[in-house]
Amino acid sequence: MAKKIKIMDTILRDAHQSQAATRMSIDDMLPIAPLLDKIGYYALEIWGGATFDSCLRFLNEDPWERLRKLREALPNTKLQMLLRGQNLLGYKHYADDVVDKFCELSIKNGIDIIRIFDALNDPRNIKRALEATKKAGGIVEAAISYTVSEVHTRDYFVKLAKEYENMGADIICIKDMANLLLPYEAYELVKALKDKIEVPIHVHTHNTAGTGDMIYLKAIEAGCDIVDTALSPFGNGTSQPATEPLVATLKGTQYDTGLNLELLNQAAEYFRKVADKLKKKGAISPNVLSVDIKALIYQVPGGMLSNLISQLKQQGALEKLDEVLAEVPRVRADFGYPPLVTPSSQIVGTQAVLNVLSGERYKMVTKESKDMLSGAYGKLPMTPNQEVVKKVVGDQKVIDHRPADDIAPELEKYKEQCAEYIEKEEDILTYALFPQLAAKYFKNRQAAKYKVDTDIYSSKTPVHPV
Repeated sequence: MAKKIKIMDTILRDAHQSQAATRMSIDDMLPIAPLLDKIGYYALEIWGGATFDSCLRFLNEDPWERLRKLREALPNTKLQMLLRGQNLLGYKHYADDVVDKFCELSIKNGIDIIRIFDALNDPRNIKRALEATKKAGGIVEAAISYTVSEVHTRDYFVKLAKEYENMGADIICIKDMANLLLPYEAYELVKALKDKIEVPIHVHTHNTAGTGDMIYLKAIEAGCDIVDTALSPFGNGTSQPATEPLVATLKGTQYDTGLNLELLNQAAEYFRKVADKLKKKGAISPNVLSVDIKALIYQVPGGMLSNLISQLKQQGALEKLDEVLAEVPRVRADFGYPPLVTPSSQIVGTQAVLNVLSGERYKMVTKESKDMLSGAYGKLPMTPNQEVVKKVVGDQKVIDHRPADDIAPELEKYKEQCAEYIEKEEDILTYALFPQLAAKYFKNRQAAKYKVDTDIYSSKTPVHPV
């Protein structure tokens, strides 16, 4: 029986986040948008993840304006984003009213599908975003953060997926952010999910360890419905497997994607120039383009590896990288085996660096480590090492309820704090997520408008009312 495989291309989000530190600008995207819109993708991932932060921090862009422009430029293609559950796109839990408004405005501004995940796979942390997305008319893709440990068995993932489906998920995603899902296990996991789950199964991986294409082939043979790929100029390495080779491989088979290789090639030619430009700027390191089996040994995602290297460089201790990589799985075990994805990857990674550099494990600890071990991020997959909990948390109370239950409504507070800058409702959410970055961006926006106004009035060219 023929089964057309659907392709979501990550070229406008995860592909350049994984390879180029999310430095692709809206000006790089819009010229090619009409061609991308003709290809016939199931969806394009365009927003979420680190794009929101990078727009403000590095590109002097309003992330909401980027979304609106892409929605207008891609009228025939579903647009997808990545959301960290109760963390939204930040690094802490937000109050439910902020989550509600963020999901509502994301869909109002053009998002069709929201992929929602939680770093700990705690269903309580995605429930509010799931409900808010459905209420706003969006499609919910609930994502399992895939990882490997004694607790993360096939049965564990199937049970979690079933719970997400019962909560109202329209699609279940296996989110293999560190490229740990090996091909034959991909086959078995997808098969197990298809036996128990009625909604479509979407598989997401990277090619960090060089196994991504094989993962997709086995997942497709097992019955998965959608896979994530990236056009070849930003494909492979720490990004997703390249789009064109998979489309060519499946062509003429029962899994034929129906996508046109000629159009894909035209799009790839365009993005090759964008990639070359970013390489010249130093945004793309050769390290992210080659196979690195460390991903399988240390279970460290590509972005986390970059952060570890950066932290050690700042401390003048890059020679200790191997020690830190060896310490990461030990910290992870102490912390109850959280999957290594934002923000848990940063928390575990930073703690591993501190353990190595201080010469004594947990002599120095971050606030985030304390919060994770005290339940402030949610329920850990396993009970953490109690000796470590005692040393790190001390007298701090350990909670077992949904962390966001302790957060009073915040939206009005944020609105008051940024009242002088607000030009549209979305500005409040930008400020809520990244207050310092937002304030700086808003000030620059006001200054630019003032300059335009004064330029007009000081111009020697007469200005005639229209």
